[in-house]
Amino acid sequence: MHTTNLTNSLILQMYMIKYIFRTLFIFFLFPSTANAQFERFQDSVVQLYGVVMTADSLMAIPGVSIMVKGQNRGTISSESGVFSIVVLKGDEVEFTSIGYKPKTVGIPKDLKGNQYSLIQLLINDTVYLPATIIKPRITRQQFDRDFANTQIPDDEITIARNNNNEATRRMLMSGLPVDGREATAQFMQQNARKMYYSGQMAPQNIFNPFAWNEFIKAWKRGDFRKRN
Repeated sequence: MHTTNLTNSLILQMYMIKYIFRTLFIFFLFPSTANAQFERFQDSVVQLYGVVMTADSLMAIPGVSIMVKGQNRGTISSESGVFSIVVLKGDEVEFTSIGYKPKTVGIPKDLKGNQYSLIQLLINDTVYLPATIIKPRITRQQFDRDFANTQIPDDEITIARNNNNEATRRMLMSGLPVDGREATAQFMQQNARKMYYSGQMAPQNIFNPFAWNEFIKAWKRGDFRKRN
């Protein structure tokens, strides 16, 4: 592990030395190109300074966050609302503060010179909070009444027990359509009954005492009641 770290360190040092020599070689070989690039970069740097004030009363706003969009750098305004930051031509600067609407200002690309002054006005941002209803403290009698009449919802075990009782399952069975297995079983039973009494008259259940017994039980259970 120590040998690997040493080898990586040596390789990194070799790359750094090679990069420095290459930069120095280009600088001495093409001095005009390097100077032109440096002059262009120097010309694009702008010193932005100014003051942040309220739009209605022209009062200084301290602690305003001033950030350059797309870059992780910025500053804040002083107690007098004064600020100063280095930007580039074409950058967008965003002013944000709690209680005020954010404002974005663009630095002109064709700006003459390297200084840009700005008086930035921020507008108050109104935030509407939901209404709060203040009620008097309830008495002991009101608490006892409300506590006694409170409808406590059923827990999961009670709900499962109610959904699995016989009356609920019978109601669900009467309202739900049959699935493929049940439909196939009914069809096979009907065909078997027809084949069993093929060539003869099927018995009438009106004279069957067992059928009357099942009918009376269903009547007592309420299977024939009208369901909404």
